Amino acid sequence: MSGSALRGTAFRPIRRSVPVCLIGIAAVALLLVLPSGAAAWGATGHRVVARIAEHYVAPQTARAVEELIGPDSLVRVATWADEIKSDPSWNRASPWHYVNVPPGGSLDTAERSDRGDLLEALERFSAVLRDRQADPAERETALRFLVHFVGDAHQPLHSGYAADRGGNDVLVTWFGDPTNLHTVWDSKLIDHQDLSFSEMAELIDHPTPEQIADWQASTFRDWYDESRALLDDVYDLGDRRLGWDYAYRKTPIVEHRLLQAGVRLAGLLDRLLGPGSIAPPSN
Repeated sequence: MSGSALRGTAFRPIRRSVPVCLIGIAAVALLLVLPSGAAAWGATGHRVVARIAEHYVAPQTARAVEELIGPDSLVRVATWADEIKSDPSWNRASPWHYVNVPPGGSLDTAERSDRGDLLEALERFSAVLRDRQADPAERETALRFLVHFVGDAHQPLHSGYAADRGGNDVLVTWFGDPTNLHTVWDSKLIDHQDLSFSEMAELIDHPTPEQIADWQASTFRDWYDESRALLDDVYDLGDRRLGWDYAYRKTPIVEHRLLQAGVRLAGLLDRLLGPGSIAPPSN
């Protein structure tokens, strides 16, 4: 779905622009300090997804979640998979946050990471969480990853290109400040509205019954295909000095993906933890 097909949004930030001659200098400096990892949606976006999911899960699912994570909520654990990146013992999880296929390439023929990737991780952790005989600690870990990875799957640049590290190497300015394209989609397009995660969730949480049914019947592969289809919109950068025009055209896409992710996370958890739990729809 293109940005033009989605509703417009009112925005709030007031920023200064910088002379174009400084963009190159700032971009080079930025490249030296940017973190190498990528965190889809940032904290606010992942919490929006989790809050929406909490709205739609069945009561029995909510009780099963509480049994696994205790006093924590889906919102509280939504950022855990990014927070553990500071722990070297979890380095193996880094490639699970994304899946890369070259431009014009096919997922079916692309060389996938032998360490696993986002689609593989969704399948693997779904199987663990569905297994009532699995170790409770392993099921809890699976739940924490799934809450996060469903959000990742809906950030277009987590189904992006290895050549630019999912947009991390695409340097831009955002209202005059140097950054990169991945960061714009992780957080800038969300945080510029100055809304808390709960305020944003309330703002966008208005799917139709038909949308809920359709979205929850989709597969992990469908989520990937949707994200890939949005990449032309994502890379529609002009002179790379991004501001009001880009925000106006792209923020509705972000909001739509966050809503889809939240509704789909609820459906996934209902299938894995609800009465008569079943496997997710086949890819």
